[in-house]
Amino acid sequence: MTRILKFAKKRWYLMILIVVLLIGQAYCELTLPQYTSNIVNVGIQYKGIERTIPEVVRPETFQGLLSMIDRKDQEIVKDVYELKKKKSDKDLQKLYPLLKSSDLYVLNYDDMDEDTADEVTDIVTDAELKLLEMMSAQAGSQKSQQMKHVDMDQLKDVMGDSLAIAFIQQEYDAIGIDMDQYQMNYLKKSAVTMTALAFGSMVMAILVTLVASRLAAVTSKELRDRIFRKVVSFSNEEMNHFSTASLITRCTNDVQQIQMVMVMMFRMVLYAPIIGIGGIFKVLKTDTSMVWIIALAVVLLIGIVMLLMSVTMPKFKMMQDLVDRVNLVAREILTGIPVIRAFSREKYEEQRFDVANKNLMKTQLFTTRMMTFMMPTMMFIMNGVSVLIIWVGSHGVDTGTIQVGDMMAFITYTMQIIMAFLMLTMISIMLPRASVAAERIDEILESETLITDAKDASDITGAGEVEFHDVSFAYPGAEEEVIKHISFTAKPGQTTAIIGSTGSGKSTMIRLIPRLFDVTEGSITIDGTDIRQIKLEELRRNIGFVPQKGLLFSGTIDSNLRFGAEDAPAEQIEKAAQIAQATEFIDSKPERFESPIAQGGSNVSGGQKQRLAIARAIAKNPKIYIFDDSFSALDYKTDVALRKALNQEVGDATVLIVAQRISTILHADKILVLDEGRIVGQGTHEELLKTNQVYQEIARSQLSQKELDRNEEV
Repeated sequence: MTRILKFAKKRWYLMILIVVLLIGQAYCELTLPQYTSNIVNVGIQYKGIERTIPEVVRPETFQGLLSMIDRKDQEIVKDVYELKKKKSDKDLQKLYPLLKSSDLYVLNYDDMDEDTADEVTDIVTDAELKLLEMMSAQAGSQKSQQMKHVDMDQLKDVMGDSLAIAFIQQEYDAIGIDMDQYQMNYLKKSAVTMTALAFGSMVMAILVTLVASRLAAVTSKELRDRIFRKVVSFSNEEMNHFSTASLITRCTNDVQQIQMVMVMMFRMVLYAPIIGIGGIFKVLKTDTSMVWIIALAVVLLIGIVMLLMSVTMPKFKMMQDLVDRVNLVAREILTGIPVIRAFSREKYEEQRFDVANKNLMKTQLFTTRMMTFMMPTMMFIMNGVSVLIIWVGSHGVDTGTIQVGDMMAFITYTMQIIMAFLMLTMISIMLPRASVAAERIDEILESETLITDAKDASDITGAGEVEFHDVSFAYPGAEEEVIKHISFTAKPGQTTAIIGSTGSGKSTMIRLIPRLFDVTEGSITIDGTDIRQIKLEELRRNIGFVPQKGLLFSGTIDSNLRFGAEDAPAEQIEKAAQIAQATEFIDSKPERFESPIAQGGSNVSGGQKQRLAIARAIAKNPKIYIFDDSFSALDYKTDVALRKALNQEVGDATVLIVAQRISTILHADKILVLDEGRIVGQGTHEELLKTNQVYQEIARSQLSQKELDRNEEV
């Protein structure tokens, strides 16, 4: 949970607001049971009389009470009662219209501090019981005969409040107070207060949900943004470590899990301890004789939750990996549909997806089945606790130690405490999976990006001369180096070509220039500066890179050509298309440069895709061009025209071409021949054809004998 909260720490003020609102909501909900108890105890049983000390009393009754009080305590009682005359007191006439006595002693209870109020209440209540006993004795009732043998302290403990209230009711009837109206006024006042508390609780619950939803949504948006920015900064090594399918799952499904749990967490997880602790505090104030029931329920609930979590947590961790697997298989199948159909492998791929899908389903069913035991068990405990409270509480009501209203309040508070655990239990179903998701996201955010800017990184100031200094490179975790001790210079205004057999390291070598990987040994410099000391953005901005597979993005032809030169004028874009020999098919489209391009360029041919990728690099107008076998899908005529236009229009730039076909690099200024990661020859086409055996073998496999003889003559 702390990991999830860490993601939202920037919005700490919203979390504080949520806590304040939850405390307010808990206060309202914890106060309501007390009013329910008071309605039963005070409003129904005691006719609305809240205190065991009368608010008003006749002078003769007041004197009778004083006679039952010690002389020292009489002064305390006299200080809190004030004698008022009805004829001269309009407030008294308004409050007690049926008042038969002209004079009354009125209690100034609200002006007393708490200690004084408690002391006066105890003194007057004792006096009321003594006076009631004396009055009953004088009446010669059977009850008075029994009361003579009852200890006064025992009488106060068991029935003191009830007898004192009965005494006050008699006094109010004698004064002429309408007890039915008095009772109704109390009930109305309690009803209004309870309605206000319920409405306040509802408003705060709505506000908490709104604020929590906004906090979760904003946090998720920022989290997706952070993940995306981090992934974009990854080198190929990190991309290979996580896999594209896993990164997509982490950026979508995992973030969604966190967003969903975050709303529930701020709405329920934070609320549960507040309502639980508040409920325990209220229970302790209500009655302590049944606290053991709550303790028993809490122990049972904690035991069940811990047992289920210990069983399901490993499965939740496995579930996210299985989601990755489903995404990986689905992505492979969807991107490889043409190949799958060409080889009639539909059934096999369907089975492969079915296996991944069933594995995920089985894990989800296991966790769901385990969690289905939780709610019925919790409800059984909750209902069992209710029955136990009623059973124990009924004995207390029978002996007079517990009032019915107090028992009702105790049940309500107990249910609130148990509901707090139920809320934690419900969120515990989602929390393990969200915790796993947060861990997976943290793995991305806290991962070290291997290729970063140096502290004192500089800009490219020269013409773009590229030089390899004894460069070697091995892929992470590989035992053998892919390229070994490579040294050469690619000068501006010249075309440097690289050729070799498949797997000789051609593509790997040129990918080191834009720092898609970093060299293992040696160094690569541009204009004499190590590329590791050049700002990454500056380095890549000055390189026009055309990969083997020309990848296009959904949009239009124009948006794709502007990918590296967003603010380029239309003339520059059109010129780049002309150089790349792409205007022929662009002009044939009705919308020309505004023609739509589907995702991945699926609505254009392979040759058109390559030409657009080349035009995109040219539109960038870089100092260095890198063509990684970028002419393979072009016909011979287009290939020749494109290279001729390149030589004329970008003659000042450094051009590096990786090629499989000798015809593509015949006129290169320098050709590097790679074999098993080493340069085994360099020179012009004619020079290599005479001196280099590897190049001769490649030439013999691609050129006719007539072409070879012509080159030898030259």
